Amino acid sequence: MPHILFISDLHLSPQTPELLHQFQGFLRQQLPAAEAVYILGDLFDAWIGDDDPSAFAAEIKSWLHQASTHTPLYFQHGNRDFLLGSDFAAEAGMNLLPEAQVIQVAGQSVLLLHGDQLCTDDVDYQRARTLFRSPEFFAQAMQMSIPERIEKAKQIRQMSGEATQMKSAHIMDVNQTAVEAIMVKHGVQQLIHGHTHHPDTHNFTLKGKPAQRHVLADWKNTGSYVLRMDLNRFAPQSVPV
Repeated sequence: MPHILFISDLHLSPQTPELLHQFQGFLRQQLPAAEAVYILGDLFDAWIGDDDPSAFAAEIKSWLHQASTHTPLYFQHGNRDFLLGSDFAAEAGMNLLPEAQVIQVAGQSVLLLHGDQLCTDDVDYQRARTLFRSPEFFAQAMQMSIPERIEKAKQIRQMSGEATQMKSAHIMDVNQTAVEAIMVKHGVQQLIHGHTHHPDTHNFTLKGKPAQRHVLADWKNTGSYVLRMDLNRFAPQSVPV
């Protein structure tokens, strides 16, 4: 049956060989049968820029390019790979999406997000997000040398990890009011996002009608999952990689 796949939060890096192996298997075995694949952010644990000369960056680019020759790939920035630009996307065969994108699936309008913009209770994070996504920060980062960017990425990850340890799970999860506001803004009853690492389907009522929020799974060494949606009937299904 014709279907599309959604993934997010793989956090690939040279230090995650098991995840790299899973991703390569996914590209070879599951992706060719899909009508399209949507990557909703944090494909990488950190992305320092499209001019990254590492063998790791070149390898992932090659894998994606090969996959794109038979299956359309769509990419939405996450909080770890917001520096990924049009150069890498073009060479990898990926289509860049805005931070909020509505698509049609089996007669339903579905909003796609990475999901971090929904965590509005985390005020400090939202301030940092605004800074990191600004054109000024991008320009400043690209003026740094590769070693400087690598060090800066390490510092940001360390600061993020320390801040996370001090925050409650409630603060770092999505805010339901923010969820409903953005769904109303885009005129949808269905939302797919990642970021929170809490895969689930949440049912609620929006404007007097049933609505759903589908949270994608983060990938793990012990087993990872993708969200599959058939194009002939709206029945989201989590399937193992």
